[in-house]
Amino acid sequence: MASNFIDYVKICCRSGNGGAGSAHLMRAKYVPRGGPDGGDGGRGGHIILKGNKQLWTLLHLKYQKHLIAEHGENGAKAQRSGAYGKDITVEVPLGTVIRDEETGLVEHEITEDGETYILLHGGRGGQGNQHFKTATNQTPRYAQPGEKGQEKWKILELKILADVGLVGFPNAGKSTLLSVVSAAKPEIADYPFTTLTPNLGIVSYKNYKSFVMADIPGIIEGAHEGKGLGLRFLRHIERNSLLLFLIPCNSDSIKTEYKTLLNELKLYNRELLDKKRLLAITKTDLMPEKELKKLQKKLPEIPCVFISSVAYKGIDELKDLIMKTLEA
Repeated sequence: MASNFIDYVKICCRSGNGGAGSAHLMRAKYVPRGGPDGGDGGRGGHIILKGNKQLWTLLHLKYQKHLIAEHGENGAKAQRSGAYGKDITVEVPLGTVIRDEETGLVEHEITEDGETYILLHGGRGGQGNQHFKTATNQTPRYAQPGEKGQEKWKILELKILADVGLVGFPNAGKSTLLSVVSAAKPEIADYPFTTLTPNLGIVSYKNYKSFVMADIPGIIEGAHEGKGLGLRFLRHIERNSLLLFLIPCNSDSIKTEYKTLLNELKLYNRELLDKKRLLAITKTDLMPEKELKKLQKKLPEIPCVFISSVAYKGIDELKDLIMKTLEA
């Protein structure tokens, strides 16, 4: 499953050329000088992206490096317009961001199911000679050529859309929590960077309510500079409504670890600090109750829950807090 998750592709797009207008002059048995009747050329095909909520990866574009639309057809006699070139429409997951390959600037983001965005416009068709008839030039023998299509490289990046994003160092218990509260089956092992790609899980709650939780590759110090899986991690955290920080109870300093995580988010994008934040102290089954009570005096000043995913301790309390925060 991990190998099927692709969140970054670079594609070459080429829209179609517009068809040329016709410079035909009407000739018939009883109309020897009928004047200009050349039709317009057809528009070249567009390259279009369309949002699809059923998709969760850009895998289908990994091996499709070129998107090429058809050219418009030329105009013809009897004022017949050329056919439009066939558009190329590609479906993408919600949360797909389009960047220009040369400038790196964001052009658009697909956020709704069925939303369409024209990535490259096809060339306009040329006008036929019928449009150039004047009082002083009754039989123009020229028409417009079609406009050339465009060719550009575009970057598509996927930013996971989820209600809750799990933030923590590698091996903080993010994957284990997701596997316990949802039907997701992320890879779990007792070593750093088990999670190499984001995993999504739907967490059921009371009264048929639910929320989407994203387990994202662990962050490390220097992630904002691209260290570890940093930039891949941080890109996905941008679209989460709520950030749930996970820190193990046996950490050397919970406050220091929290500040380090917060600092990485700040250095990457200051707007991440505006998101609501919760803290879960994980792996509490590894520590006696007396020690856990002492820890409570050393915590950051944000809403906090002590949990153990293995022992299912504090999980319901955590879900209550998450839902309460999301609804607020």
